[in-house]
Amino acid sequence: MASASKDSKGRWRIRFYDGGGARKELRLTGMNQRQAESIARHCAVLNAARCSGTGDIDRGTALWLQGIGENLYSKLAAVGLVTPRAAAVLGAFLAGYVQDRPDTKPATQRKYGSAVNHLVAHFGENRDLRSITRGDADGFRAFLYRQGQAENTVRRYCGLAKQFFRAALRRRMIDENPFGDQVAAVRGNAAKFHFITREDAGKILAACPDHQWRMIFALCRWGGLRCPSEVLALRWEDIAWQERRFTVRSPKTEHHEGKGFRVVPLFPELAAVLTEGFDLALSAIDAAGEGKARGTVRGPVITRYREATQNLRTTFQKIVIRAGLQPWPKLLQNLRSTRETELAESFPLQAVTAWMGNSQLVAAKHYLQLRDEHFERAAGKTDSVPPQVPPQVPPNTSADEGRPKNPKRQNPEKHGIFRGSADVFASLPNLRMGDTGLEPPQQNTGESGDCFTGAPTGAPKPQPADVAALASVLAALPPDRLAAVLLELVQSQAGR
Repeated sequence: MASASKDSKGRWRIRFYDGGGARKELRLTGMNQRQAESIARHCAVLNAARCSGTGDIDRGTALWLQGIGENLYSKLAAVGLVTPRAAAVLGAFLAGYVQDRPDTKPATQRKYGSAVNHLVAHFGENRDLRSITRGDADGFRAFLYRQGQAENTVRRYCGLAKQFFRAALRRRMIDENPFGDQVAAVRGNAAKFHFITREDAGKILAACPDHQWRMIFALCRWGGLRCPSEVLALRWEDIAWQERRFTVRSPKTEHHEGKGFRVVPLFPELAAVLTEGFDLALSAIDAAGEGKARGTVRGPVITRYREATQNLRTTFQKIVIRAGLQPWPKLLQNLRSTRETELAESFPLQAVTAWMGNSQLVAAKHYLQLRDEHFERAAGKTDSVPPQVPPQVPPNTSADEGRPKNPKRQNPEKHGIFRGSADVFASLPNLRMGDTGLEPPQQNTGESGDCFTGAPTGAPKPQPADVAALASVLAALPPDRLAAVLLELVQSQAGR
């Protein structure tokens, strides 16, 4: 039997006699009466199994024993009710965790390995998991800062440590996660933003050593693709030239439902570079004598770099320097950031994020840049306008075929001051022209007549004052009356 009672300080304790007749005591902390009595019942079952030497316990006690924390389990082991658990060693546990995650990609495995190396370097390979406290987690964070790691890098490593120890907690190897309250969310760093202007983009394109690099740069700067994962995954058959769009396969987000691919417009700047690359691929097929048609060009768009582990950043940095520019922070990511910022100025944000393959929250936090041009436009400066997208021309079509047709214009609504006047003049086409034509007939006086008034040349001409008076009278007439007067004048002249 095992009994639960309180000591002089009001703490619960469980007492029982082992097989040798010695009294054992197990002290509890933070327990109420119901919990203490439940533990006492399980202790009685465990003690009876020990005393009988069979080790048989009921299913309820076995399940309870599997679910308790390490602190209570170690107290049971201290009084001889259970066998002590094997020590959970940090190095062995982390190596087993990484090995048990075959669902992760090679890039994620490399990140896990880097975090494991930092944890082992700080705590030691043989450190017991149960001995690592929240204070030790703070010490690991300080250890990373002393190494000169950036803030976001420290957050990533602490986030991975939190993930590792959460797995140990789920396996009941520890009672709490020492990294549970560590800040791990990666935040945006506006200081590392850099906008690559169209002028600089042209210089970089000209400095690219071959067309493979021209397409890599265009896919990042004008298409907004992630590099290298999405750039290397693009194939020629993913491009729908006539629909002016292409499909992007995203290895980074494919584990999310419906996020494995997205459809992106074939932007004019990108279409021009990809068309050249398509023609080069077609020329290579013709040179090989395979006789394939244009539509059979298949396979990866980027053929020179096929390993995701290849370092494109180093080569791209040399290209930027060759173009006469100063390399900026986050060389490849800022190409994508620039394109998303540029598109957000001309298109709705929900369309831009769908094309870029991220959420609006992530876009606002990590990609969209605040530029000086935004302040200038807000202040009313007219020479700073968002970029306009020119018309696109797909391959195998002429410029006229690719140019969008202008929609048929409809007649604008008539201004109110002329409303009804057209009905008065509608009868003019039905009038017949006399034999004399539009010009008034010559007078028989032998004198030449004025070609505008029909009066003889020597006849007195109207004075400016008379003309002004007539104009003021006509201006005072309502529009419909003015139209009627003019119509009568035309008809009288036509009947002469």
